Amino acid sequence: MWWRKASEWVGQALNLPNVEHNLLPLPCWPMAMIMETQSGPVPTKHVLVVDDDIELALTYQALLQVHGYRVSTAADGAQALKLVLNGDVDAILCDLHMPELTGDLFYVEVGRARPHLLKRFIFITGNTDDPLYESFLKSVKAPVLPKPVSIDRLLGKLHAVLGPETGLAK
Repeated sequence: MWWRKASEWVGQALNLPNVEHNLLPLPCWPMAMIMETQSGPVPTKHVLVVDDDIELALTYQALLQVHGYRVSTAADGAQALKLVLNGDVDAILCDLHMPELTGDLFYVEVGRARPHLLKRFIFITGNTDDPLYESFLKSVKAPVLPKPVSIDRLLGKLHAVLGPETGLAK
């Protein structure tokens, strides 16, 4: 199953021993692992991951949860916009090329509804050279990370957009 492959990759990336809970679907084992390893306060920063590659979105979710973030996922900009409008989101990790509502148009819509979130966007995309997004990427003030991105680089950018008061990602 797809989650076994992703679970093994996340387990290797985090240097986890190959134990039984590593073979559970991604949404299940990170919380068990957090409960085992985290004795600090309940995470307060909510990150929304928007990517039509579900396996990748769940991988980001697992990695961010391990680092103390509360994480929601959406498979496209339309789903993500509903979450932004109906919930409390502190930062957004977003792909560009997605069905329904692309990342650049999602950014514009979030700017209309929740302008304070524009400075809390991070674009993670394999389309940095795509002429379709070239002018947008040059004009946007949000960080743009090309895929694949290391977890250290992602956490560093996330910490930067959230500010030093988060204390979660180091």
